Amino acid sequence: MIDAAEIIRSRTSILFVTLDSLRYDTARTAYDTGLTPHLATLLPDGGWERRQTPGTFTLPAHMAFFSGFLPKLPQPDQPPRLWECRPPAFKTVPPQTFVFDAPNLPAGLAQHGYRSICVGGVTYFSRETPLGSVLPDLFDEDHWSPEFCSPEPDSTRHQVDRAVEIADQYDGKPLYLFVNVSATHVPHGHYLGDSHDSRASQQAALAYADTHLARLITTLTTQHRWLIILCADHGDAYGEDGYHGRGIAHPVVMNVPYAAMIR
Repeated sequence: MIDAAEIIRSRTSILFVTLDSLRYDTARTAYDTGLTPHLATLLPDGGWERRQTPGTFTLPAHMAFFSGFLPKLPQPDQPPRLWECRPPAFKTVPPQTFVFDAPNLPAGLAQHGYRSICVGGVTYFSRETPLGSVLPDLFDEDHWSPEFCSPEPDSTRHQVDRAVEIADQYDGKPLYLFVNVSATHVPHGHYLGDSHDSRASQQAALAYADTHLARLITTLTTQHRWLIILCADHGDAYGEDGYHGRGIAHPVVMNVPYAAMIR
């Protein structure tokens, strides 16, 4: 069990990666069939956990994440939360949960000397519209470029290059480094040489991202300890029960992969 309160006391840096739109069954199949060999060596024993997202599309899911609400196990009993906003006086918080006295996690971590950095992917992080500035505004600094977005076939490499560059600039300072991986968000049919998006092409997108995500983790953890959290914000439907896309409370949208580890 991860003691997030100790993580913050020790000023351990945090890497939070969201694999945008990645379904749990896609991630699990890729793991089980060896399509993500580099991540497989880094994930906890057993690979991805199945969890349920607090939001059915990018904006509400990330607002929940940055407020302290990560995906939950699909069962009544839950492990202690990693962190949460200071609750009302009547609520008891487990000692291993980091309690922040701020409206969001980046602001709460700033009170403990952390610098928060966003490397965006999908256009909710692009600042191209007023709505596309809501999530980036939560961070001390944010980075986005068209080459970070899903139409770019090599988007994850560009994102990881930027994330590694930024982390190197702040070597020795505790970071909350967030990366929204766009490769698994539509369109991803190009990973199969097709214009049609499907579960198979999303799996191919994850297989593409595997090498770069592993490079990010291994580079960051070479000299320093990091808390690493990887999950999806939601899944996408590809015709199941007649549904397509996201923003619906269908199991393929609600069930997401999750992993957390200290390295």
